[in-house]
Amino acid sequence: MELKQALDELRKEEKRKFAQGVDLIVNLKGVDMKRDNIATVITLPNKFKDKKVCGFLNNPSKVVKTITKLDFPKYKEKKDLKKLIKEYDAFIASAQLMPSVATVFGKVLGPAGKMPSPQLGVVMQETDAAITELVTKISRSIRVKAKEPSIKIVVAKDDMSDEKIMENIKASYIAIVDALPTKRENVKNVMIKLTMSKPIKVEIK
Repeated sequence: MELKQALDELRKEEKRKFAQGVDLIVNLKGVDMKRDNIATVITLPNKFKDKKVCGFLNNPSKVVKTITKLDFPKYKEKKDLKKLIKEYDAFIASAQLMPSVATVFGKVLGPAGKMPSPQLGVVMQETDAAITELVTKISRSIRVKAKEPSIKIVVAKDDMSDEKIMENIKASYIAIVDALPTKRENVKNVMIKLTMSKPIKVEIK
């Protein structure tokens, strides 16, 4: 089914009292999940939610909640670390503090997929402008790390226009295909769905 046609079908579903997420599902074939490290950062053309960001910085910032190096010892306990991870969608860090961040927070941030990285999350200069720019980028980004031969991500909300939803779906699909070992040959099929709906198989050109 064409993407627009599939969206029209999904919009016929019972209306909910909340904006449902639009999920993209890319089912894979011919990949070895142990050998092939399928990971990428998708930058969406259209933001669909604001993300709560926390920063590991040398100095307190007006832009984000800040944890300075002096605060690091407060997070020795795993329960405090887990509470912090739950509270924030993403974390940024000053490049200078990255080794300490990895030591203190890495064991929990890593598995949660929230570790700041040069690709997304490391700030070279602690200026309001640089931090704001990074936070804006994070709000339009999705981290993908495949743990099974099926990638499922929320790429939009159903209260957005069809055009914006389709732009986000296409950008996400292109980024995922680009991260696959043999590109489109690794794609078994593609589906889209709303939070509360069944998936519909689509063709993305």
